Amino acid sequence: MDCEYWPHGFSDVAGGSLARLRKRASAFFEGLSVTDLVRETQRKSWISDWTRVGDDYLLLAESAGGAGPDHVVGESYLCALTAFEVARSLSYSEDPASIVLADKIGLSLSKLEDCFTKPIERAEIDCFDQGPLEGLFLPAACDESSAPAIICVGDEEVTLSSMLSRLFPVALCRRVSLLLIDGRNASAFRSSKPEHALGCWLDYLDGRPDVDSSRIAVYGEGAGASHASRLASSDRRIAAAVCDGGLWASHRRQASVRWIAGVSHGADRSPIRPLRISRTIPCPILMVVGSRSMVREEDALELQAGYRQSGAHCSIVVPNAIQNPLGEVENFIAVDDFVFDWFDDKLGSARQLDPLTYL
Repeated sequence: MDCEYWPHGFSDVAGGSLARLRKRASAFFEGLSVTDLVRETQRKSWISDWTRVGDDYLLLAESAGGAGPDHVVGESYLCALTAFEVARSLSYSEDPASIVLADKIGLSLSKLEDCFTKPIERAEIDCFDQGPLEGLFLPAACDESSAPAIICVGDEEVTLSSMLSRLFPVALCRRVSLLLIDGRNASAFRSSKPEHALGCWLDYLDGRPDVDSSRIAVYGEGAGASHASRLASSDRRIAAAVCDGGLWASHRRQASVRWIAGVSHGADRSPIRPLRISRTIPCPILMVVGSRSMVREEDALELQAGYRQSGAHCSIVVPNAIQNPLGEVENFIAVDDFVFDWFDDKLGSARQLDPLTYL
């Protein structure tokens, strides 16, 4: 690994060091190939390199302790998180390195909470017959009396800490609060109406004085992308949504119709028309093609065409993801940055983004 990936001490401007590391990590992903990833020795070497980068940032933060400003120490922990997440993205679930990295990420997160004036809040609400629901609220790092907020719903296999470690670094320098929802809550999200549970969280944000209730968005990944679509369809308080546009629900409904009609998928070659439900989403939506939303590019483009016909807003981003025998390796840095740029565009003043983007 090039020596420029290594930390060089404190940055003169808060966020500069983190931004530099994220840029280098993104460039690292862009340089990967399938050939590189299938070489076990090379892959393990990269995991070791990025883990060592994270360890150096941890050491930098801990050695500074009370000697350095809290925001600078906190930035070092955020750099450590970013490096560990890069290493984790190169490993697989059965890899022993994944367990070690999870422990390091947990340590970095626990240290981070003492570095910022607005601490991470553990939120718990009661939602009708769903029982208690748990989440994490990250207040916006700004002095505004109220700021926009994003409800983040992860996949059923993703923990809150995993979501936090990846999204905290990208969201910190933006004037937006995050509410991270545990997508593993079976009673809430495997019910027939998962949008009811998310609606309870929307009520929670609506009642917070530090949240601008006119600028609340929802962001879903994996199975959470479908839940985000259902919430955006059913509640007009949602100002913007990163979701699957209702595609998963449409495919599932069509499969049910085929089964009831006794028609096999292979016997009926008619194209899927998933546009009816998506047209009921009144707010601007963004679809992230691939594993993040389980949406294929061709389906997303068809849905976008339907949106344009009805005068509604629909954007698509196609990540640069590398398929290999161990799974998919995605440049999560570039994708996360784009997603939050899009939210900035819809929830505040920001640069205008193209309706279709390839990363």
